[in-house]
Amino acid sequence: MSKFIVEGGRKLKGKIQPQGAKNEALQVICATLLTSEKVVLNNIPDIRDVNKLIELISSLGSHVEKLKEGTYSFQARSINLEYLESPHYIEQSSALRGSVMILGPLLARSGKASMPKPGGDKIGRRKVDTHLTGFQNLGASFNYDPGKSIYFVSAKKLTGCYMHLDEASVTGTANIVMAAVLARGQTTIYNAACEPYVQQLCRMLVSMGAKIEGIGSNLLHIQGVSDLGGCEHTILPDMIETGSFIGMAAITGSEITINNVSYENLGIIPYSFKRMGIQLEKKGDDIYIPAQPCYEIETYIDGSIMTVSDAIWPGLTPDLLSVFLVVATQAKGSVLIHQKMFESRLFFVDKLIDMGARIILCDPHRATVIGLDRKFRLRATTMTSPDIRAGVALLLAALSAEGISTIHNIEQIDRGYQNIDGRLNALGAKIVRED
Repeated sequence: MSKFIVEGGRKLKGKIQPQGAKNEALQVICATLLTSEKVVLNNIPDIRDVNKLIELISSLGSHVEKLKEGTYSFQARSINLEYLESPHYIEQSSALRGSVMILGPLLARSGKASMPKPGGDKIGRRKVDTHLTGFQNLGASFNYDPGKSIYFVSAKKLTGCYMHLDEASVTGTANIVMAAVLARGQTTIYNAACEPYVQQLCRMLVSMGAKIEGIGSNLLHIQGVSDLGGCEHTILPDMIETGSFIGMAAITGSEITINNVSYENLGIIPYSFKRMGIQLEKKGDDIYIPAQPCYEIETYIDGSIMTVSDAIWPGLTPDLLSVFLVVATQAKGSVLIHQKMFESRLFFVDKLIDMGARIILCDPHRATVIGLDRKFRLRATTMTSPDIRAGVALLLAALSAEGISTIHNIEQIDRGYQNIDGRLNALGAKIVRED
């Protein structure tokens, strides 16, 4: 187990660039299983979750080659279905939630797939019903072994249909789309997730020969094709990292420029930070955040406390609520953070309360933050990272705190953030990694 030793209170300054988007990388890497031809992916982030998925894809029989930093080629001429029955596969896939998205490509191309209950962040119940119901709508049969916690899906031939998803699941939509592109006939998916990552997946599939209409909306029309070819695809910058860096600049009172953010794909994120009183300026495709001595949270027109809540795209991504919560601790004013999607994601606030933050945890989904307005700095402490997003939020808190903090279980942070200590140290932070 590794840990970070963080010296807080240091002003940061300089330029930083977000890594490739983790959530998109997990989807498009799985999509390489849909073809026997070579697929080249650029801007792949060097993070634990993505590297584990690349290992899994390779174990399934795909020839994976690292062409240069951040660029890999994948060619799945054949798929080793016997590997799905091996203990090593069970171990690999159960440790990574993103591995659930190999089900759609394997089902579409090979007619069967299996997977243990996927792992990932411990942030509450994360069901896979949407994925499996979508496969059943396409004609697949589904079985579950409760003793081994393994899902099985199979189909002689998938057939297109109309389906209305019970939830706009990002990974569920991606999985169903990857199955439907090789199904017979037309598939219509209503209430589809339309995040930029899903849009990117669809555009990549179109470049491989798929026929998809409605990209960017929640209504997708897919005309199945018999096979797909190769392509080259570049992954977007990670909007979660961009938001994390905006929050870092605000809470540490630092002047930061975030380069090459793909601003048009950030959605409501910049506006949401502006509502927190944070100044930021779009300069080309960069975001400039000046050093601010203070920032004041807006209220509603009637003077009532503002609520920051997550929502399906184009609403605010739930992955950034932990950052908004930490940023609010040093703001002037109060805010209600409402995490609708996951019931365990706010439980890290006890660490912030130990640091001197004024937070009332109303219930598992809501927390009220009364900002300290920089009149009192957070106190350094020892803490443990519970998941990826809470882990980086605690890192931001430590960077702004008075004294030296210790963060354990930083493997969670490494799952989603590439060389975060080295990149922040280049801006003037003092973060020491210890094993």
